[in-house]
Amino acid sequence: MNVKNRRILAWFNWIPEILQIVLNTSLVILAFILTILLVKELFIFFGLLFENNSNDYRLFLANILIFFLYFEFISMIVKYFRENYHFPLRYFIYIGITAMLRLIIVDHENPIHTFFYSLVIVILIIGYYIMHITPRDWQRRKDT
Repeated sequence: MNVKNRRILAWFNWIPEILQIVLNTSLVILAFILTILLVKELFIFFGLLFENNSNDYRLFLANILIFFLYFEFISMIVKYFRENYHFPLRYFIYIGITAMLRLIIVDHENPIHTFFYSLVIVILIIGYYIMHITPRDWQRRKDT
């Protein structure tokens, strides 16, 4: 192999590392932004809690669920770094279930939409159950 081909291959070997650095930097910035929004949501939550004329439980529950959405996204980013640059699928399922619950609480005037939101939650729970009962080394056992 000549010198020119070696240089090209060496350069191509750096591309995934550069992209990983860009991805990690972006996720750290996103985590800081989500943390700021999480703290802002706490202030909104406490404002609703101590406001005298606020008896709207739907708004209260919707803000709690928004808080948990921020919390789950931040937890997912933390898990990404702790699990060697891998996003666990279960966190996406948790976020989907929480988002659908928020939609049901906030927008439940149309019964058909509420029914479809409920079906999405059931499908996500079934998917989580299937993922949970499937052994992690299933692919390895299949190959042997």
